[in-house]
Amino acid sequence: MRLLFVADPLDAFKVAKDSTLAMMRAASAKGHEVWHCEIDQMSYLEGAVRCAAQHLNILTDTTLVPWYKVQKQSVEAATFFDVIVMRKDPPFDVAYLTATWMLAQAEKEGAIVLNKPQALRDHSEKLALLEFMQWAPPTIVTHHVSDIREFHQKHQDIIIKPLDGMGGMGVFRIGADGLNLASVVETLGQHGQKALMAQRFIPEISEGDKRVLLIDGKAVPYALARIPQAGEVRGNLAAGGEARAQALTNREKEVVQAIGPLLAARGLHLVGLDFIGGYLTEINVTSPTCFVEITQQTGHDVAIEWLSSIESKFA
Repeated sequence: MRLLFVADPLDAFKVAKDSTLAMMRAASAKGHEVWHCEIDQMSYLEGAVRCAAQHLNILTDTTLVPWYKVQKQSVEAATFFDVIVMRKDPPFDVAYLTATWMLAQAEKEGAIVLNKPQALRDHSEKLALLEFMQWAPPTIVTHHVSDIREFHQKHQDIIIKPLDGMGGMGVFRIGADGLNLASVVETLGQHGQKALMAQRFIPEISEGDKRVLLIDGKAVPYALARIPQAGEVRGNLAAGGEARAQALTNREKEVVQAIGPLLAARGLHLVGLDFIGGYLTEINVTSPTCFVEITQQTGHDVAIEWLSSIESKFA
């Protein structure tokens, strides 16, 4: 197969733990063609969506940097590729939104895109949670500091976060004293211009913010607990959290069975569900990570599982 990865610049990849690179390595090892382009290298020209893409040779020596060689550069129709894998990291800004519209047009022309562009637009990584509140902690989304103040009075200890953050960016805990609540809301919400999410603080964050990966609606058998370090409430690896692979709990399996097939049916082939203390806190669909950490700690090759699913559906 020809696989096109729409992703960040290659030289920005974190080679030691990049999940997109793990996917590329798995595909290359199985003899598939690996191609790459950035979102601004997609255009509509001469009646079709076209990609200024690079055909990559992924080097087998994982210690080498750069880790690839460019075999060929060419402008190809989106339908030239057997599968287009959308792996552009957030922010979900106008450029990202435009890329999903472009990929949706490519689908109309016959291309296969994973995750499905419409599903990416329909499932905000924070707001998608609202459909599944039976599994979530008490949560509100609002522009108004008065709503958050009332929520805080009820729950005493809360988390406030922006809707467009990633990697733990902009996540604040407001304790029982309410210190700095208004300042945090005004700063994150830009004085009411942006809506914010507030959730009841879950003390079990000390045991980890757990990432459960779904591939075509089914869970990878191990989750990655991202455990906050001293002085932090954020477990995100980007915020310095410690990664520990763990078997799924019965609660996590129950949630996966309830919502995994539904998300897959919507065209979300790869999803990252985040859990704290058995509560579902986020649904990540843009570029879920943690492949490498799970593989290294358990021996279960997540990238191979992902690739096998692609091959069974589209090869």
